[in-house]
This record gives sequence, structure tokens and C-alpha cells, in this order.
Amino acid sequence: MADPSTYRPAPGAIPASPGVYKFRDAHGRVIYVGKAKSLRPRLSSYFQDLAGLHPRTATMVTTAASVEWTVVATEVEALQLEYSWIKEFDPRFNVKYRDDKSYPELAVTLDEEYPRVQVMRGAHKKGVRYFGPYGHAWAIRETVDLLLRVFPVRTCSNGVFKRARQVGRPCLLGYIGKCAAPCVGRVSAEEHRALAEDFCDFMAGRTGNYLRRLETEMQEAAADLEYEKAARLRDDIGALKRAMEKNAIVLADATDADLLAVAEDELEAAVQIFHVRGGRVRGQRGWVTDKVEDVDTAGLVEHALQQLYGGGSESVPREVLVPALPEPVEPARDWLSGLRGAQVDLRIPQRGDKKDLMATVQRNAQQALALHKTKRASDLTTRSRALQEIAEALELDSVPLRIECFDISHLQGEDVVASMVVFEDGLARKSEYRRFQIKGFEGQDDVRSMHEVVSRRFRRYLQEREQTGEWAVPEEPETPEDGRHPEDGPRTEDGRPKRFAYPPQLLVVDGGLPQVAAARRALDELGIDDVALCGLAKRLEEVWLPGEDDPVVLPRSSEGLYLLQRVRDEAHRFAITYQRGKRSKRLTAGELDSVPGLGETRRQALLKHFGSLKKLRAATVDELCAVPGIGRRTAETVAAALSSRTPAAPAVNTATGEIIEDGAEEPAPAAPEPETAPIQETP
Repeated sequence: MADPSTYRPAPGAIPASPGVYKFRDAHGRVIYVGKAKSLRPRLSSYFQDLAGLHPRTATMVTTAASVEWTVVATEVEALQLEYSWIKEFDPRFNVKYRDDKSYPELAVTLDEEYPRVQVMRGAHKKGVRYFGPYGHAWAIRETVDLLLRVFPVRTCSNGVFKRARQVGRPCLLGYIGKCAAPCVGRVSAEEHRALAEDFCDFMAGRTGNYLRRLETEMQEAAADLEYEKAARLRDDIGALKRAMEKNAIVLADATDADLLAVAEDELEAAVQIFHVRGGRVRGQRGWVTDKVEDVDTAGLVEHALQQLYGGGSESVPREVLVPALPEPVEPARDWLSGLRGAQVDLRIPQRGDKKDLMATVQRNAQQALALHKTKRASDLTTRSRALQEIAEALELDSVPLRIECFDISHLQGEDVVASMVVFEDGLARKSEYRRFQIKGFEGQDDVRSMHEVVSRRFRRYLQEREQTGEWAVPEEPETPEDGRHPEDGPRTEDGRPKRFAYPPQLLVVDGGLPQVAAARRALDELGIDDVALCGLAKRLEEVWLPGEDDPVVLPRSSEGLYLLQRVRDEAHRFAITYQRGKRSKRLTAGELDSVPGLGETRRQALLKHFGSLKKLRAATVDELCAVPGIGRRTAETVAAALSSRTPAAPAVNTATGEIIEDGAEEPAPAAPEPETAPIQETP
């Protein structure tokens, strides 16, 4: 636990300007990002007596080891920079909503000659009309299926559309009357665009005039004894009414608004958002978060607005209705207006239909929080108890907040790989997972493989610590190219997520005493003595400690044992998935796959040009250069690689036993037949 006075900025060093600040821990990791209208009073408030701070704030400042800040010109810039840094650094003590996906919308591509109706996600594109968002893609497809009866707009992809134009025959939707089939000229481009615009008008809420027009046409057709036409119009009206029933009007003035409500307690908060477009609820979404920082309702609202609109995947409506306004409200309102390109009304509804709808959204938020707490009421307690049991069983000084587990996987000594999984606070942190190829030796040796993997993981950790001058790096064996193993990846700047920047409090290996001894030897060779180590054997689920002749046996009902099993099983899953992928790639690889500098596109071009590997082997360098995209150097490399290979055995006609002549065409290699016998995979 750090003393905040050791890194408190000198008096007068903090500017009294708007800005964004970052707290870092002893490893340089950013653990909290905040913004302030004036940095000086805000940062000074963190360095008062710990007894006067909120418990979560006190935990944050004692975990931190340094603080830094960046001055900006306005509060709007501070809001934007805070959001960017939270997304970039993923700070531990910031509120982070777990739902970070884009929601589907119904899109009409009015920028195309023949507009298309489709489901779209992500950022909005110019020239495309959007409706939604919807909670599920199937809700969009149900609505579109009903409306295509009345507005038979194109829904096919560009490839299908071009193919239909070439063959002069529409797709199935054209035959059953759910597409006007502009691909074969049943309607002109202008007529099809008119259908798309009517579709957009109906989705935008202008339904009354259109329904009245259809009813008039139906009555006229019945009066003229055109009963088939009248029946078709009757069915069209019914389809439109069913589509309207799916989105009942909640605001009579065709309002475009997002309503946001928050339900919270001391530890968690739930956010619910209703998307209202054209007076109808088009979509609903919700988030749940742990309140890891001291934040009130206004702060939760501000974080939710950043999460909702900061990524650019959601359009900002004319009105955003919230239960509490951020303090001050002007920067948030200006930021939203800048994203929309027009004025945005950010306010609390006071009366009428909007206040009633806000009450409905609030009830949904309360129910979401209650449901979440029902599911996770014991989860936080269970995880805490599991970590405490592990600490007591292994006699650790503190609970292991970060656990790393290693596993080795191979198939009869081939494609030997390893995995590293990370659990923080008892939960999997998949962004920190890593995988390794065993390169130090050939064959099957799980103990030696474990020694290599642990050495490589912690050697890289020491390399990254050397940048701060805290550790010296021991000499290491020569590695390929730039001195780093392929899976280590590029280095990153301070505070950003790195490959191996942070050490675990507990290192778990999948195996018994031999694997534990190998890992311990690797740590000792690197001079690392502050990482606890254990192994979990599968047979009796006993926990092995280095240097101990007898294992530690945890009760079968122990939450600590359950957590170790989950960590071990996850490492096994991750390793065997990687091993299977490498094996599949090796088995399906052709002769051209190992030619350096030859990618998939040029491999296909060579095979297409020559027709077979036999002809490709017989080709000269000049003939190879005639293939588009193949230069002389590449052609020489291909010719040298194929000439060094042993030619395939003569082909035999299995029906007659006849040996096919050398001049016969040899087909390009195909994927091997599936294996019929089961293969036992060694973890």
C-alpha cells in the first residue's frame, strides 16, 4: 500500500486550468482517469486525510504510485479526452459498462441506384437512411418481412443483384412478390426508388395517409368488381397494421429522443436506455456496472452518455432525456451537439408523456438491477472467499488478485504449443491471454516445455521493466530476427496494455511436481522470488508446491479449488484450441504454402494460370514471370522451392490399376480426407 504523500505534486505545480489527469500504479499501469474544470482543487482533494475520503477513493490513491495531468482548452475537450483515455487504458477504478456492442439498425441505402433494405451495425454512412436501433436483428427482419408485401424493395446483396441481371432471372423473393425485381427490369430505377421512399416514410411514422389511401383503393376495386385486387389490398393493410402494432406510439408528437434511466445502490448501478424514433420505441438496451469509483447519479449519466455516443456507432437524436444532469451540463450538451451537427436538448423531463415514459424506463432499470443482483448476489462473495481460501492454503501474504496459468498441448510430440491465461479478481481477462510455440527443441517433453515458456514469459517481463531502470535483464539465448519471440509482439507506450508488463501474484502450472519444479527453476534463473507458484494435478486435483514432498489437498467443496480448476481448465481449452488450429493448417498445407513471400492471392494465380502443380513444376522462370503479379525474384524463389521437392509418385487409376502417363494433368492439391480414427490429444 502506497502513501499518497510520497507522490503528491508540489504546491503550486498543478495548474488551475481544465484538464484530464491519470493515476498510475507502481507498474506504470493507468488505474484511474478523471477530468476537471480546474485541475488544482480537484487533484488536491485526493491528497487530504485518508479518513475523510470515500473508501473507494482511498483505495485508489493508496494503490496509485504517481499522478500526471494534461491541460486542455475547454471542458468539452476534457470530456472527449477523458473518454478516449478510458477506452485506451481500461483503468481499473473507472466505471466501465459491460455492454459495449453496437446495436442493429434498419438501413435503406438511398445513395445507390437501386436502394436496398438491410440490417446494419456500426457508424452511420452518408446517404443511408437509418431506423432504430433495435434490440435484436430478428426484430428488424420480422418488420421488414411484413412490409415487403406492400413495399417490395430490394433486399439482396450487390453480388446477387448483379448475378440476377446477368442471367435475366430474379431471385426467389422476386417470384413470390416480395421484391419488385428491378434486376430484370420489372420496374424502372425511378419506380423502385419511389417504393424505397414510401418505405422510409412509413418507417418514419407517416402511416395514416398511406393507410387511408390503400383503404380507398380497396373500396374502389371492390366497387369495380375487382375482388382479387381488393383482397390483395386488404391483406396489405393487415400487414401494415401488424407492423405498426410491433412499435406502438408512445409520444404523440413524432419525437426523436433517447431516454436514459439509472438505478443504483452502494456497489452497483444499472442503466436502461429507450430509443424513441418517430414517437415509437424502436429499441432498448441496458448496462450494469460495479461502482468502483465514488460517483453520483449525475456522474453515472455522464459516463453512460460517453459510452453510448462516444464510439460514433449511435446517432444522437434531437432530445436526450436523463434523470440527472451532469455538473456542469454545458460541456456535455456542447459535446453532443457537436456529434449531431445540430442543437441537442439534454434535460430532465418534468411533465406529460415524456415524464411518464421516463418512469417506465426507470422501472426497467430497477428491475434490471434486481435481476442482476439476484444472479450475482453470491458471486462477489464467492470470488472473494475463493481468493482468500487460496491465500490461506498456500500461505500467501495477500490474496492473489492476478493469477496466471500455463498449459502445454501437443499431438504425439508434434505441434507443441503452450497457453497462458490470466484471471484478475477471480474473473477471466481474455485480453491478457497469450499463446506460445515451443521452439527450443523438437519432440515431446512437457517439463522442458514448461521451463521454456515460463522463462520466455518472465524474461519479457524483465525486459519491459528495464525500461524504467528497475530491473537488470539477464542474458538470454539468441532468438529470431529482432531478438523477440514472435508471440511477444511490438512494444507499447507507458501505461498502455502490454504483452507481459505486469507480474502475477500467483503462477499456476497444469501438472504435478515435475512441472512445478521446472517453473521454479525458470524463475530462479531469472532472479524472480516474489511470485508464488503452484501446480494443479488432474488425477486427484491436488495442489503441488515447489520443494514440498506432499501436496496440499483442498476440500472438494472448496471455492478456492473451484477457482483453480476453472483457471486450469481455461488454460487447457486455450492451448488445445491453438494446437488444433496449427495441426489443421499443417495437414491442409500445400507445396506452395511454404514458399517465402508467396501469399494466398499469388498462389491461387499460379495454380489458375498453369492448371496443376505438375505443369507449375515444369515451368521456367520466364513462364512464371508471365503470371500477373509474379516478379522475377518471386519466380526464381518459386522455381527453386519446387525443384528442391521430391516429385510425387506416379498417379494410378484405382479402377483399372493403370499408371497415368507423365504428361497427364495433375490436379491441384485438395484438402485431406477427414480422419476416421479418433486421435487422443495430449494436454
